[in-house]
Amino acid sequence: MKLRLSLLGLFFAVVVGTAFAHGSKVHVKGTVEKIGADSVVVKTADGKSVEVKFAATTVFLSRSNNEDKPAKASDLAAGDLVVIHATPKDKILEADEIKFSVPAAAKTAVTAPAKPKS
Repeated sequence: MKLRLSLLGLFFAVVVGTAFAHGSKVHVKGTVEKIGADSVVVKTADGKSVEVKFAATTVFLSRSNNEDKPAKASDLAAGDLVVIHATPKDKILEADEIKFSVPAAAKTAVTAPAKPKS
């Protein structure tokens, strides 16, 4: 009986810890639709468009070959895949970190060798 209660307590501790791991942060994951001077609009998997504002402290990371490299806002392009960690402020989301990469189909199209003419 003590073992069951201990396991149950451990289970709840893990669940509660996971739920609060990111505090009030919001994750926005999807494809870049539009890029403005101070924000990006992301189309999420459920079809919603979410605008996230850039901050002076926003960190941009470009993911290539399973490695994150420092980047800047001007490196973002429509169609890029993004994962954004943002902080809700009033009624807006402000990006803390934006990780982005070129979709696999675009990578293949760019790196595919040209076929020789017959």
